[in-house]
Amino acid sequence: IALAVSAAWLIGGQSLVFALTVFITVLVIACPCALGLATPTAIMVGTGKGAEYGILFKSGEALETAHKIGIVVLDKTGTITKGRPEVTDLLPAEGTPREELLLVAAAAEKGSEHPLGAAIVRRAEQEGLALPPMERFSAIPGRGIEAMVGGKSVLIGNRRMMEESGISSEGWTAEAGRLAGEGKTPMYVSVDGRIAGIIAVADVVKESSAEAVRRLHEMGLAVAMVTGDGAQTANAIARQVGIDRVLAEVLPGEKSLEVKKLQSEGYKVAMVGDGINDAPALAQADIGIAIGSGTDV
Repeated sequence: IALAVSAAWLIGGQSLVFALTVFITVLVIACPCALGLATPTAIMVGTGKGAEYGILFKSGEALETAHKIGIVVLDKTGTITKGRPEVTDLLPAEGTPREELLLVAAAAEKGSEHPLGAAIVRRAEQEGLALPPMERFSAIPGRGIEAMVGGKSVLIGNRRMMEESGISSEGWTAEAGRLAGEGKTPMYVSVDGRIAGIIAVADVVKESSAEAVRRLHEMGLAVAMVTGDGAQTANAIARQVGIDRVLAEVLPGEKSLEVKKLQSEGYKVAMVGDGINDAPALAQADIGIAIGSGTDV
């Protein structure tokens, strides 16, 4: 039929291009095999083009689901920010030398793999401090760390950790609030049950983050940020990049629950994460986008 119709148009005086267009149109409409070939070909070309840019698609289904996404959830550390925080403020308590505060904190954080802990250790090394040995170490997810340094019990973490350990942070709330308002993460340091000071660490926002959020908004997508940081620090970062919705003080294991909540609101959710602790949330989301060390999972 396709051959007959195209031949008829050629005989009727139409151009070869027109006759060929008619030939292809009739063939595609009449033969469903064309669709069966076109779809996998399009997916293959799309995944191949993505690979050129370092983007790997796990399946064609991921591409098909992507156009239904209504909200993109971004992890903060290593995704919106550079993931290489630096110590910005050292505020020792009265009677505690500044060097001692940094020394004790760095010795305790030596066993930590968290970026904030690594920043404290780097600062101590930059100042040429010789770290005393650490006798015991344990990480408390979403709270901080606990260690024994030189026979002293050292806790480093957020205000919630201090409260749960029965350590009074009275007198430090205003200072911690000021630091958080500047987009810094205030970390309380306690030695033998007494606050020895606060160390503030800031993770610088990536230059491309604000542009990426703006472009997501142009696509008609809502953008949320999820982080373990306090609400004040999280909101300060969100303002810098133009994020709509902030999910703060979320423990690593609770990120997938936050994704579930958004899905229960009727959203198709894309989760973007960097790090192994984001894996459950990436799996829960309709589309999981792993970047940086998150790709190892």
